[in-house]
Amino acid sequence: MYIGVDVGTSSVKVLLVDEAQHVVGEASAPLTVERPHALWSEQTPSHWWNATKDALARLRAAAPAGFGAVRGMGLSGQMHGATLLDAQLRVLRPAILWNDGRSHAECAELERKEPRTREITGNAAMPGFTAPKLLWVARHEPDVFAKTAHVLLPKDWIRLQLTGELASDPSDAAGTLWLDVGGRRWSGEMLAATGLPLSAMPQVVEGSRPTGTLRPELSAEWGFSRPPVVAAGGGDNAAGAVGVGVVRAGQALVSIGTSGVVFLVTERFAPNPAHGVHAFCHAIPDTWHQMSVMLSSASCLSWVASATGAQSEAALVAEIEAQAPEPGTVLFLPYLSGERTPHNDPQAQGVFFGLTHDTTRARLGRAVLEGVAFAFADGLDALREVGGVPREITVIGGGSRSLFWMKILASVLGETLLVRERAELGPAFGAARLARLAVTGEPIEDVCVAPPVASRIEPDAALRRYYAGRIGPFRDLYRRLRTAFADGAA
Repeated sequence: MYIGVDVGTSSVKVLLVDEAQHVVGEASAPLTVERPHALWSEQTPSHWWNATKDALARLRAAAPAGFGAVRGMGLSGQMHGATLLDAQLRVLRPAILWNDGRSHAECAELERKEPRTREITGNAAMPGFTAPKLLWVARHEPDVFAKTAHVLLPKDWIRLQLTGELASDPSDAAGTLWLDVGGRRWSGEMLAATGLPLSAMPQVVEGSRPTGTLRPELSAEWGFSRPPVVAAGGGDNAAGAVGVGVVRAGQALVSIGTSGVVFLVTERFAPNPAHGVHAFCHAIPDTWHQMSVMLSSASCLSWVASATGAQSEAALVAEIEAQAPEPGTVLFLPYLSGERTPHNDPQAQGVFFGLTHDTTRARLGRAVLEGVAFAFADGLDALREVGGVPREITVIGGGSRSLFWMKILASVLGETLLVRERAELGPAFGAARLARLAVTGEPIEDVCVAPPVASRIEPDAALRRYYAGRIGPFRDLYRRLRTAFADGAA
């Protein structure tokens, strides 16, 4: 038995997986995001730990026999979050999250201090990454920065609570801007540009390898027969890819969760930051990936459902199918938290354009589904511009449950989408697979197989033609408003 733990933005999710890779039990516990100022996004690390313990308690109650037989635990989580600790491993301030936009000025400062930033890390400095956040803390909270002895990513802070070990994996560490991504090791130059010593970083361990075992007191408290091995794990997108078998060069996935990702596996480090494309390590050894990222994806559907008084996201999608089955004329810019690929614009905002007296809730919802799809097309085009051509595209995340939305997305992208069985399990399932690899040492290709295809969604020819004429106005709307976004932030 193996447990996967995914420390997400909106919840901590845990899965119990048996030797046949069947899910024996699952549980989750909610999290909330704190936004004390414009562009800020924070969480209190103790809330992650409380949610993790709560979710594991629920999992134990649901499957007590299997829970006690667990041999390994794997970790996944939201990337980029800056968790600052003092020399006694005490948290110094709330963690600054991946969708926090306050450190825009510090990005330029970082690239001035280290002109080889993009060469070393494979990425342009963006506010979501971890290193610019530390420059912001140094400037605005110097007392906190002076006390900072360690910086951990969210899942790695949970690892510290579980094992007492300071460790990370290359896929998550690649999102800090402190990693030499080609070499899969910390970069002294990037740390120096942020004013941090190498000692502030945890050890880097490949995602499929052990980072210690569960602390004996926790193992006894939770009723394990022996302390489980805790694998290094992976960042949420890399772990999600492992979960659906996207581990070989040319394989790709689209993740429709809180954020939106187009993820393409590469056999080598292939950076091209000029196009807003990320080049990161995969969660398995000697493998990398390119990735485009939009900061708001399924969260846009959650927002519009709440804002318009819909009973739920699923109820709103059903309403759209019934009342607005055909595409409309309302455009939606899905930049509720700013945007990364291709704009790198933390000031970008969400916009509805083209409203009339005839615009209904269903029409607003339809525009949101289409706007998110257009933003995914921007991300896929950015990958294509740097030579990334996917052989097949698997879809994961909560948005994959709506075949109606997937038909829109396939038509906008002009690509066949594969929704696989267990796709909704996401990064937690990949984390469980990494735990198994850490315990057994089996060949990766034997464990990280692709689940069967549950649905194959082909582009609709008529929709494809219509959306080909709509994506231009979508892009032009952002271009026209970019200056207004920046002026409003100022």
